[in-house]
Parts: sequence; C-alpha cells; structure tokens
Amino acid sequence: MMLRIKRVPTVVSNYQKEEGEEGSRRGGGCGRNCLRNCCLQGARLPLYTFKKVDRIATDVPEHGKSEPPVSFLNSLLLGEWEERMQRGLFRYDVTTCETKVIPGSHGFIAQLNEGRHLKKRPTEFRIDKVLQPFDENKFNFTKVGQEEMLFQFGESEDGEGQFFTDATIDPENSPSVVAINVSPIEYGHVLLIPRVLDCLPQRIDRDSFLLALHMAAEAGDPYFRLGYNSLGAFATINHLHFQAYYLTMPFPIEKASTTKQIATLDSGVKISELMNYPVRGLVFEGGNALRDLSNTVSDACICLQENNIPYNVLIADCGNRIFVLPQCYAEKQALGEVSSELLDTQVNPAVWEISGHMVLKRKKDYEDASEENAWRLLAEVSLSEERFQEVNALIFEAIYYSGNGSGADSENVLEDANAKHKSTEQVNAINETSHSAMVTGSQGCIVLQ
Repeated sequence: MMLRIKRVPTVVSNYQKEEGEEGSRRGGGCGRNCLRNCCLQGARLPLYTFKKVDRIATDVPEHGKSEPPVSFLNSLLLGEWEERMQRGLFRYDVTTCETKVIPGSHGFIAQLNEGRHLKKRPTEFRIDKVLQPFDENKFNFTKVGQEEMLFQFGESEDGEGQFFTDATIDPENSPSVVAINVSPIEYGHVLLIPRVLDCLPQRIDRDSFLLALHMAAEAGDPYFRLGYNSLGAFATINHLHFQAYYLTMPFPIEKASTTKQIATLDSGVKISELMNYPVRGLVFEGGNALRDLSNTVSDACICLQENNIPYNVLIADCGNRIFVLPQCYAEKQALGEVSSELLDTQVNPAVWEISGHMVLKRKKDYEDASEENAWRLLAEVSLSEERFQEVNALIFEAIYYSGNGSGADSENVLEDANAKHKSTEQVNAINETSHSAMVTGSQGCIVLQ
C-alpha cells in the first residue's frame, strides 16, 4: 500500500495556489511570464557569477564580535528582495512578525508568524520515500513568474566574479536562480534553485551542494545561512532547492557543543557529533578546499537518501560548518507517537526549527514559548541514540568508499562503526519495518495540518 500524507504546504510562490485554481482553464501561452517554454523566448534576468574558490575561508567573523563586511552579493540580494516587497509580491510583511529569544541556556528563538499557514492549497505526496521522481504536473519552480526571480547565480567562465544587470536565460544551459520565498520566515528569505530548467527532484548531488556552499561563501556573512529539507523531512516541493535568509543572532545549534572530532580525513575535513542538543546530528567543517568539504557532506547526504532516511542540512559560518541532521518526526506522526499537544501547534520541524528558530503559528504558543517546550518538540525529531549510531555507520562507510575518507582516522572510525553497529542490510530492515508499520498504523493516509 502506498503511504501518502495530505498536507497543506507553505506557499513559496504566488503561482503555487493559483495553478490549482486556474491551471485547468488556461490554454496556449500561460500568461504568467513563467520559466516554461511558453514564456522563455527572449527572457532575461540579471546574472551574478562567482570566482571559483579553491580554499576554505579562515577569517569568518564571529557572531556578535564584529559587523561582517557587506558583500556585493548581500547588497544585490537584499536590494532585489526589498524591491519585490515594495511591489507587493509577498503574502505578508515578515518584518512585522514578533520575535523573541526564549529565556534559557540555549537561546531558542521564537517567531509568531500567523500569516504563513493561511491561504494554502491541499496537496498529496509520499512521506515514506525520500527519493521520488520529478512530477511536472505538480507545482514546481518553472511555473513561478519571472518577477519572483532575483538573479541567475553561477560560476564565472573566465575565473573572475562579475555581475551583469541584463542577461539572457539560456534554455540550453539551464541556469541556477535565486528567487524570493513569498511566504518568508525572515528578512531576505530566498530560494536557491540549481539548474531550474532541468527539473531536478529534491535530492542532493555533489554539484548542487557545492553551488550552495559557494553562495554561502560569496555572501561572507555568518548571519546568512542556507538550509535544505529532504522529502520526508518537511520539504514541501519536489523540485531541487535550498532556502536561505538573514537572522542577526546565532542559532542555538551553532552554539551547541560537539564531541571531540570523531574523524579527520586526509582532505582536512573534520567530523564531530552534536552534544547537549535535543536533535542528534553530525558537524562537518574544515577541508583543504571548499570542494573537499562539499564532497564529503554530499556523500553523507546521498547515503541518507539512498537508504531512505529523511534529513535536514544547515550550512553555517559562510559555508565553513555544516550540520547534517537525520530525523524521524514525520514517521512518528504517522505511527501516532507524537502527542496531540505537539501536533496542535502545527509546527513542522524542518531545518530552521531544528536549528533553534521556532516559527510558531498560534499566538498562544508564542506567549507560552519556553525552553522546555522547544526541547520537547525537537526531541521528537531526533533519532534514538542506537538508530543514530547505525546511521552514522552507513555514512562513514559511504564516505570511506567514495574516496573522501582515506586516512588512518577514518579507517579507525569505519572499523569501529562496523564492530559496534548493524550492517547496511540490518539498518535497511529497520527502515522497512518502520515504513511498513507506518502504512499499517495510518491505514494508508494521514492528514496533517
């Protein structure tokens, strides 16, 4: 039996809602000035090209120590974003949303965003499959109006970073684009959509992840983070994209302690585990080059995808530190293991919530926000310690055999993982059992708010 989850997704484009209402009535040209063949001829959009970076930046400003320099990318992104706000393209004014730091040692951040769950249209997608094929009949970013696009973003062909105020959109060379999220969580909330015209499903690959790291590095601002949600971990659109926004305070996950490094690879990438945080996860940092860090994290994400394990990723510190966070909240929902009290909050813990930025939809929850409540919600997201270590074993095996994990430290970690944890077949069996239980327990369908 196929498990589907009926959801009311966040609207990220003004055309997401309209397509369900009007799409069946349109014929010929769509009239939306979209990114499909009907409207692409002669389409133009500014182009930002970045210089290829072969090394990891070491002079990242610390949170709160000094104001980071304003890069051209930041000025461009925010200038274009504010221009779209003045044109009324957003569904609400996020700058009016109340925000506070919740008292406590972790500094969880709460935002009251009552507008984000309004005017949504129902959709269906599977939550028991992290990898699903792209479906052009469902909403995707080629249906977004070009006015929601800010600029094209890609590597320079001549090795020098440049900006072109007017550039052709080439259908034969699918561009990566930066677009507004019309239901923003914070100031400057945008989407990075790699090779938008290639219609890639929501799954990380090496090239797309490196593009996201380049965006973080180009911004050069520790308060600008990128996030990724896999299917099954509260991605709402099966079209490859990252999210990003500015928040001028540290996320709680960034302040969390980590274990002593559990592996240092020959490439210089260091891997450790989160400690004293409600969600278990791995932290990747360093590397001799940006590509080293990117490839290692990409291989970890590809491993999770291929083993059908939902996960979230936070790219922090200008691309120098990356959190990989396998999760099981949707699975627990389907199994009826999440309390009604938590479900009533309608909070879907995706990458931002897991990082400690709690986006709350009810005033009562905002007024009652406490560190205890935030911790209780996020603890339901986390894998158990046993399952987390089993997943780690899979990740280190994937990194090692991909060639990124050569070196004595990684060999020792792999040997230790193989000695202490279950085999790939056993972990897969656990996953299959969980998903079978989800189908049985939910009778094939569960409705989530």
